[in-house]
Amino acid sequence: MSAAAARAAQVLTHLSHPDRLAVLASLSRRGPDGATITAMASELDLPVTRVGDAVSRLRGIGLATGTGNGVYRARLDGLREAASDIEKEQPIARLLVAYPELKSNFAHGRVKELPPTMSDRSELMGELLARFLDLDGLYEEAEINRRLSAVTDDVAGARRMLVETGWLERDRAGTTYGLGRQLPTDEK
Repeated sequence: MSAAAARAAQVLTHLSHPDRLAVLASLSRRGPDGATITAMASELDLPVTRVGDAVSRLRGIGLATGTGNGVYRARLDGLREAASDIEKEQPIARLLVAYPELKSNFAHGRVKELPPTMSDRSELMGELLARFLDLDGLYEEAEINRRLSAVTDDVAGARRMLVETGWLERDRAGTTYGLGRQLPTDEK
C-alpha cells in the first residue's frame, strides 16, 4: 500500500468513530465561524472530554483546524485529498490520465457508464480497456470477466463493447478471447 493510500485509510479509520464523525459534521455545518469544544459538546449532547478528544484527533489527521482562541473549523479539503488518493490507487488510474475525454465516464476509478455504441468515445473506451486488460494470448471468458470487474460492474457490456469495437476477438464458441488488433505503440 502506498503512503497516500495508507493516509486515506487512516482518515477513514478515524472517521469510523461516531464522536469524531459527529464533531466533523458539527464543524462543517458551522462553516467559517467554527465552534468551541464547549458549544459542540452542548449541541451534540456529549461530554466536553469526548468532544475535545475528537477535535484533537481530527486536527491530527488534518480535518480540523484551530485558531488558538479555542475556535475550531472543519477542513474538508482533507476528505477530498483522501478521496483523490484512493482514486489514484485504482488499477485504471495510470492509463486514464492519457484519455482525458473519458474522465466523465469514470467515478472513483470505475466505469460509471459506457459510451454510446458507434461513438468516438466507444472506440476510445475500447482502446483504454484493451490496454487495461493487457492481453498477451488467449484467455477464457472467466478471466476476461475477472479483469474487467476490477473497473466496471457491467462486465458483459464492457466485454461486448470490446468485441464490437474490434479490440477483443472471441472464438466461434464465444468462450475464448484474445486481442483483436494491435494497440497503437504511441501509448497515449
